[in-house]
Amino acid sequence: MSLEGKTVGVALTGSHCTIPEVLPQIEALIQRGARVVPILSYSVAHTDTRFGRAQDIRQTLEELTGADVVDTISKAEPIGPKGLLDCLVIAPCTGNTLSKLALGITDTPVLMAAKAQLRNGRPLVIGIATNDGLSGSARNIAALLARKNVYFIPYGQDDPAGKPTSLVARMSDMERSVEQAMAGKQAQPLLIEKWKD
Repeated sequence: MSLEGKTVGVALTGSHCTIPEVLPQIEALIQRGARVVPILSYSVAHTDTRFGRAQDIRQTLEELTGADVVDTISKAEPIGPKGLLDCLVIAPCTGNTLSKLALGITDTPVLMAAKAQLRNGRPLVIGIATNDGLSGSARNIAALLARKNVYFIPYGQDDPAGKPTSLVARMSDMERSVEQAMAGKQAQPLLIEKWKD
């Protein structure tokens, strides 16, 4: 499926160490002709970490996409009524965001964007990055796997010995996952050996 002329939202949540893996994938979507709308969780929009300053991430995204960052619930709300996105990607998607999404909680810009997208029956692609994917977040992943119009970027254990319950998406599969989701299909194989990347 062509991405030419499509509008893809890319929402980043607080797995700050994973954000550098997502930025090249945004660039790849743009090179394929997609217009990308950047959306930030409160954590990414306002928290400086050892992995980077919030303002630098915002500036990089705005320069890369040529679009203003969506960083409030009120800025994300029109996505639904105006049908602004052909596809929404949440990557990295933390366990916190997963749990709220599974339970229908809408208290961040990213979750409002997801709610708006699903209201329109349009695809939502999740790129998980959570240390409790095979423990506390497992039930939420299962609930979202069964939900209509929700797809996942293929994921696997990133450090089975050191962090045996951690799951991270292979972000290099974002473009393929978006294409498949827009065709109503889950990118396969879903479960991959992430730690061998």
